[in-house]
Amino acid sequence: RTILLVDDEENILSALTRLLRRDGYHILRANRGAAGLEILTTNTVGVIISDQRMPEMTGVEFLTQVRKLYPNTIRIVLSGYTDLKSVTDAINEGDIYKFLTKPWDDEQLRFNVREAFERYELKQRDDGLSEEIRHANKELAVLNRELAQRAEEKSQEALINIRALQVAHDVLANLPVAVIGIDIDGLIAVANRSAQAWLTPAVCAGQMAAEVIPPPFLEIVAQGDEHPRVLRFSEQPMTAMCSRLLEGGAERGRILVIVRTGENTHVA
Repeated sequence: RTILLVDDEENILSALTRLLRRDGYHILRANRGAAGLEILTTNTVGVIISDQRMPEMTGVEFLTQVRKLYPNTIRIVLSGYTDLKSVTDAINEGDIYKFLTKPWDDEQLRFNVREAFERYELKQRDDGLSEEIRHANKELAVLNRELAQRAEEKSQEALINIRALQVAHDVLANLPVAVIGIDIDGLIAVANRSAQAWLTPAVCAGQMAAEVIPPPFLEIVAQGDEHPRVLRFSEQPMTAMCSRLLEGGAERGRILVIVRTGENTHVA
């Protein structure tokens, strides 16, 4: 805790120094306002006690400059002159915390100085917290911008994926071959338009393959036969094959593909 004492009377500075030293303060002294301003350029001071009537610069003039340059300091006027104008000027221009009179009461002065330092330290903590909040808000703003950018990128990516999926769905639906996807439990997950049109009874997603897929094709699915086989169904030669759907080495289902072939094709 550093305190600056400013008074043009050396005996006052010495008396204040003896009084306040017992409280463990780091005490700086100046006998003019200008000297006090010089000390403040190289020292961080929490509390200033200044005389009012000094040559060259009054206490109010000195503390007014201090207020502009070092607004967090706690400023106290200690004066033997208590005219109303001095008090008013000190409060209005120097933003004075206390206006004390000479001669002073030792214990009261010590109490006021302790209270002034507590006020100063509270302000320092508040400023530190405000700075932390400002810093956190800046970081949050940066994070929000990054998240917004990522969200926009993800949104664009999702839109592209949706469009690609729609195109894939349309392509699958309009393929000139029948495609039937069957999951590991035998449930039909997808059946395109050709599959629904060519096979009777009609094959639709959500049905059990064993109940609706004709036996010759169901046999190919059961065997997982990837080699094309030509069959006749509803008097129409058709080539059928099955592919396994694998993920991480584990089978997830099977795809049955059926192609209509020409009349001269050899039927197994």
